[in-house]
Amino acid sequence: MIDYEKRKRIMGRSIKLGHCICNPKEPCPCDLFKQKNVCLCSGEREEDAPEDVPLTKFVENAGCASKINQNDLKKALDGLPKIFNRRVLVSSDTCDDAGVYQLTKNMALVQSVDVFTPLVDDPYTFGQIAAANSVSDIYAMGGKPLTALSIVSFPIEKLSPRIMNKMLQGGIDKLKEAETVVIGGHSIKDNEIKFGFAVTGIIDPKKMITNDKARPGDILVLTKPLGTGIISFANQIGKASARALRAAAKSMVEINKTAAEIAVGMGVRTGTDITGFSLLGHLGEIVRQSGVTAEIYIKKVPLFVEVLDYVKAGIISGAIERNREYSSQFVTTGDGVDPDLETVLYDPQTSGGLLLAIPGTKAGLLLKKLKEHGVKKAAIIGKVISKSEGRIILK
Repeated sequence: MIDYEKRKRIMGRSIKLGHCICNPKEPCPCDLFKQKNVCLCSGEREEDAPEDVPLTKFVENAGCASKINQNDLKKALDGLPKIFNRRVLVSSDTCDDAGVYQLTKNMALVQSVDVFTPLVDDPYTFGQIAAANSVSDIYAMGGKPLTALSIVSFPIEKLSPRIMNKMLQGGIDKLKEAETVVIGGHSIKDNEIKFGFAVTGIIDPKKMITNDKARPGDILVLTKPLGTGIISFANQIGKASARALRAAAKSMVEINKTAAEIAVGMGVRTGTDITGFSLLGHLGEIVRQSGVTAEIYIKKVPLFVEVLDYVKAGIISGAIERNREYSSQFVTTGDGVDPDLETVLYDPQTSGGLLLAIPGTKAGLLLKKLKEHGVKKAAIIGKVISKSEGRIILK
């Protein structure tokens, strides 16, 4: 039911100003009013607002590929004041996965936030992935997530609220699996969909997993395959198969809870999760913060189905090039390394696996336990070989 008095009052003001009062970039009357007799500024909505839409068509960069690259991010953060607080055990200074704030001798808060654009078309699945990705930073530190706040950007005037509802439901259900309660959130109107969570958990300071304790002799274990960014980009341009999409989605909705609990139980103290900065980007932080050189056995790195086929076909996103631009400065490529395989190591992952460094004597047992408890794709992919200023060798 149109409130014509309200429409007349609001549109009259817009016409007098020469600009739409809801969107100053638009004239009044706007194209939507001319075409469908709908005035959004008057609170009117399209009765046929689309609900069954492919979410990836509404974004430029999908998933964690939408994040600011490491090179630009470090420039933006340069010169900001350092944190000097005895209770802050981990801050942004070490580029770790989450911040840690000590409460008592045996307990600290661990906090992180993660937001990105859709990389799958189904809103419920996107919500699950957003939640799994957001809680992953807590697991990567060895913590237990407790609460979460949702953060949503959504074109509410263009798409049905039911889409946003399904995204939220997917996130809530996945966080319930992680024994994490959504206690609130924040939403803003935006032309591009974005979704994620700010997560708070607890951690034992003596059992923290950080990125600065890798030592020569440590073995590197990766718990999920690589290639979600490449598959997502292939989907955006209509080149991804249903098989590849299913495999990537199945992995991305899986939380890293089991892998993290096993790692903490085995005394792992160095690790990270692999997300938007790629395997080499996140490993780059480990080797730099720890002051070591690591070698990666490139053919041992697990990949999703068809990923190499896409790379060989030239389906390589700009996000890969941005990751390569920054991280390649720490990388030495050995003779005989397949350049297509190397490209995958720069692929931005969404809700990727954990990368763990564990003494060589324990690596076999860690891998055995992971596989016994359902982390079937876990693999040994490399080794820390020496002290240095921070290098990665691909072999």
